[in-house]
Amino acid sequence: MKKLNILLSMNLILLFSVSAQMNIQKIDNSEKKLVIDSITAILNRGYIFEDIGKKMTELINSNFKAGLYNTIDDGMAFSNKLTEDLISVSKDKHLGVRFAPERIKEFKSSEKADPGTIEIQKRRNQMENYGFKELKIMPGNIGYLKFNGFDGSQEGFQIANAAMNYLSNSDAIIFDLRENGGGSPEMIQLISSYLFEGETQHLNSFYYRELDQNTQTWTLPYVQGKRNPKCLVYILTSNYTFSAAEEFTYNLKNMKRATIVGETTGGGAHPVTFKLINDNFFMSLPFGRAINPITKTNWEGTGIEPHFKTTKEKALDAAYLDALNKLSEKEQNPEIKSFFNWAIEGLNAKQNPISLSETILKSYVGKFGPRIISFENGNLYYQREGRPKFKMIPMMETYFALEGMDTFRIKFIKEGKNIIALEGHYSDGNIDKNEKTK
Repeated sequence: MKKLNILLSMNLILLFSVSAQMNIQKIDNSEKKLVIDSITAILNRGYIFEDIGKKMTELINSNFKAGLYNTIDDGMAFSNKLTEDLISVSKDKHLGVRFAPERIKEFKSSEKADPGTIEIQKRRNQMENYGFKELKIMPGNIGYLKFNGFDGSQEGFQIANAAMNYLSNSDAIIFDLRENGGGSPEMIQLISSYLFEGETQHLNSFYYRELDQNTQTWTLPYVQGKRNPKCLVYILTSNYTFSAAEEFTYNLKNMKRATIVGETTGGGAHPVTFKLINDNFFMSLPFGRAINPITKTNWEGTGIEPHFKTTKEKALDAAYLDALNKLSEKEQNPEIKSFFNWAIEGLNAKQNPISLSETILKSYVGKFGPRIISFENGNLYYQREGRPKFKMIPMMETYFALEGMDTFRIKFIKEGKNIIALEGHYSDGNIDKNEKTK
């Protein structure tokens, strides 16, 4: 049976809201009454908390009878006011009434399996790469994966499998969910499964009121390729991180499998379904609740507190530095340890930049065998003959990183006040040297 616990993405809600802003359409009291009656039936039958559902319906019905909606004749304004009133009672950020006639028309068209509409949506998803935005291995063998939605399509699963296999040899993985508004629980299950080995692990449970049904989600017994159960795991969060992105974060935090870095998340834990009201309005209905097997509760209304609280802008560097320090501390082999320390040096220099005077910078200009140091527009540049030019970033007075090159740095050798040589320092510990020739 197809899973019901589809977590509505904040991105999708915003998409419908934007659509609504493009449609100015007048509505009368009879349509308002129809909408309120429909919402009342929907909430009483299906909202996850029966008592709160009744309180919401009592409020909007009372407001209608008191004439508080009489002056609102714009469809979007009416839907916004209803949403505001409903959330004032429930505090449920997944709950909402949307005015979106064009989107409803498209939805009904897609239900009829119109090939053109389906193909356009597939192409949109493809152009967005199914939410996956960036994948790389950073210095120190730290994997980084940024994705902005938990896509539930087979194409999305294929990308996730490829990404997790690419990261399978990383000593740490940083999942960037700072712009992730949610999506499919199946994608949570898939990605989480790569982080555990042995017996399957209980990730989460859901209860659905209307069906009086409980479901459970566990890690998968089989994944394509290689798992990475021993790597350090970090999750970057912001106040935009929502819904399924929060479930992934909450699961791994409470399983003590991940360190959370950034801001407190948005606080939306209820799975959602769409309910069409008429050709102009639909409702997003939270119809279930998450029940974590460890905490016996969820993050609804509170969000998830990070282990290390910092701004979303600083979260990546904070997680990266913590991972490097932990890996360096436990590494016994000095040659391997030097790789971590190399990356730590570079990150510390980035976080604590130094400024050198123009006089000092110009003192390094010259030719060092096949290596040339030049001064342009207030900066030093390094170039090896016949190769690209790189901007030099000071880490110390005589020690420079190169912008865009993580594995090589320059150190100048002084004799008294004069620069006599240049050393090339490599991330693998090798050093070569050129005397100044001009």
